[in-house]
Amino acid sequence: MNFSSKSMDGFNAPNTVTTLTGNVVATQGTMKLTGAVAKLYLDADTQVARAVVTGNLAHIEQLDDAGNLMQGDALQLDYDNINGIAVLTGNAVVRQQGRGEFHGDKLVYNTQTSLITGEAAGDGLVHGVILPKAKPGAPAATPPKPGTPPATPPPAPKPAEGH
Repeated sequence: MNFSSKSMDGFNAPNTVTTLTGNVVATQGTMKLTGAVAKLYLDADTQVARAVVTGNLAHIEQLDDAGNLMQGDALQLDYDNINGIAVLTGNAVVRQQGRGEFHGDKLVYNTQTSLITGEAAGDGLVHGVILPKAKPGAPAATPPKPGTPPATPPPAPKPAEGH
């Protein structure tokens, strides 16, 4: 995992935690994590096993196997680097390019299978938009922006005269 930040506190040793602070950016393959603070947990083999990112907002993005972009934002992001599981907590949003978006207090996204599970706190709800599959040759649909009224349907055709 590659990273940059304003400051770093830690070392490259088995079973340790490294803290990154200020404008954190961590990348691995097509995955990118950003936030204000990140804690990188190294395992016994000195590999990054887990990354916990906080900030306003912590962010993850990654291309899936089909080349579609997944983006997620939350107050906290806990990424299991071994199993490819991102747990987004606090005002969580996950957007899948051409597929839809999901909102909840806690969203769990499997970066390997694209499976999303969600939870709401208290009397809240999990919200989602699932987009229809794009027709061949047509651009992928994008979810409406919050507060945007639905598009007005075209007027109905007039009946043929004499019928």
